[in-house]
Amino acid sequence: MTRHVLVPMDDSDPSRAALEHALEWVPAGRLTVVHAIDDLEADYGSIVSGDDEPAFFADVQALADEYDRSIETNVIEGQGTADAILEYVAEADVDAIVMGSEGKAGVSRVLLGSVAEAVTRRADVPVTIVP
Repeated sequence: MTRHVLVPMDDSDPSRAALEHALEWVPAGRLTVVHAIDDLEADYGSIVSGDDEPAFFADVQALADEYDRSIETNVIEGQGTADAILEYVAEADVDAIVMGSEGKAGVSRVLLGSVAEAVTRRADVPVTIVP
């Protein structure tokens, strides 16, 4: 039985689809949404602290309310987005991950590789990728 599901999110359509899938797939249990910040990519004026929340977290809460669910939200940091997600999984006793197939697009995705792919290859828990 899945007790704690993690949904890494950015402000992309695939990550929103992943959240909707998680809300439908896990009718009970703990659901946490994280926004991972890569310390190496953070630029001046971006969210660089776990004390700040991205604007799309309001949409996350609204969607959770539609499903009559409570959701925890967190901003996490690390040297690499996938690393930050995997560190959170280990520290927070996560049982499964549901994430979008891609968030970044264009040249940066080709150069940096897919976060979803890196998480899937290295996670010690089941990962569901939602297109």
